[in-house]
Amino acid sequence: MLKVFYITFGCKVNSYETECIKSIMKKEGFEKASEYKTADIVILNSCTVTASGDSRMISAFNKIKRENPNAITVITGCYPQAFPEDAKKLKADIITGTKNKHQIPEMILEFLTNQKNAVKIDSYNKNDLYDNMTCCEFPDNTRAFIKIQDGCNCFCSYCIIPYARGRCRSKSIDVLKKEVTKIAENGIKEIVLAGINLAFYGKEYNFTLADAVEICCSIDKIERVRLGSLEPEMITDEQLQRFAMQEKFCPQFHLSLQSGCNRTLKAMNRKYTAEEYAKLVQRIRNVFPICNITTDIMVGFPQETDEDFNESLKFAESINFGKIHVFRYSRRKGTVADKMNGQISENIKSYRWHKMNETASESQKNFLKSRIGMTLPVLFEREKDTDFHNGYTPDYTYVKIPEKNFKKSLRNSIFYVKIISSTSDFCIGEIVDKQTIK
Repeated sequence: MLKVFYITFGCKVNSYETECIKSIMKKEGFEKASEYKTADIVILNSCTVTASGDSRMISAFNKIKRENPNAITVITGCYPQAFPEDAKKLKADIITGTKNKHQIPEMILEFLTNQKNAVKIDSYNKNDLYDNMTCCEFPDNTRAFIKIQDGCNCFCSYCIIPYARGRCRSKSIDVLKKEVTKIAENGIKEIVLAGINLAFYGKEYNFTLADAVEICCSIDKIERVRLGSLEPEMITDEQLQRFAMQEKFCPQFHLSLQSGCNRTLKAMNRKYTAEEYAKLVQRIRNVFPICNITTDIMVGFPQETDEDFNESLKFAESINFGKIHVFRYSRRKGTVADKMNGQISENIKSYRWHKMNETASESQKNFLKSRIGMTLPVLFEREKDTDFHNGYTPDYTYVKIPEKNFKKSLRNSIFYVKIISSTSDFCIGEIVDKQTIK
């Protein structure tokens, strides 16, 4: 029996798709390898959001070729889809893009028969349907990320993803319901709905993300339904009210900001202003008094002046985010921003990154401190150290309780926890026994 090792780069959508590939490969009789050095086949599921992402994948591929030269190598995902000619230069045995991942097992079987390298990278069309790959087994997880949407119609000036993923497409409600039902039967308590542009879910079918949330919340044994990253301009008051009616809905909103400066947002081709973003945050907090607003912020975008950056910095400070992922702008071949004048030096990017991270750290510290005194349900995960049990509240507050206070494993169990203190990275609490959730 041939053994396969899987390496995933990038987002949760990629991770989900790797799990789908594993499931298909298992049905075809392939076995999972524990390491790449002993694998017969190595599948690299690539990310191409940044040039550094490409570099990490290429470096891993070259290492595998050196250390396990007899392994059959497969490169799939966004990198070959966006840059097929560059991908071909790597001379993997099999190369395929994001559109053909479900065909990987048959491509491998064909390669085993004829020993001929294969390249299959089909282009996307405007009216393509959603590829209903599903996965119901997440043996190592207490939560399952479920891809329900693919593609993007926005064409932000810095982003290659519409070229790597095609236009917006959505998983049908019926397929979603069947998938989540099986996941629940396998013991998973929390699901996270994910997509390339999740907020656009259902647009082509005249339904919305709220429909998906309601279906998932209706399924027995699922205790929590969480959302992945969202584009701010697509979240309506009607959807927020429908989310709030679901007891299982987790009030964590990762609203991708990118910049708090309107001039920069316009240059990025983002579809909202800082003021509109702030109003959305306030509407969310009005509906969900206990919630967590998290975000991504980019620094060093072309032509971003010191004044623009300071405007973005002050905006970030004003929102009181629970967490901010700060990253430097990275030039991406094939995008509008790559051709812009006024590219920012790496030194300035680094300075701005450090300044924004200072705000991010302070914001997170204040958020965690605000949870002290609250009693919240915590879904516990695998113990990461010997001193604490760790897990997350519905709003994704990271909580630890001392191991000495509760000796047995709490993994995949939900308990109410009173928050008694906080650090810069997590809260510390104690279980309230009378309010245990079975």
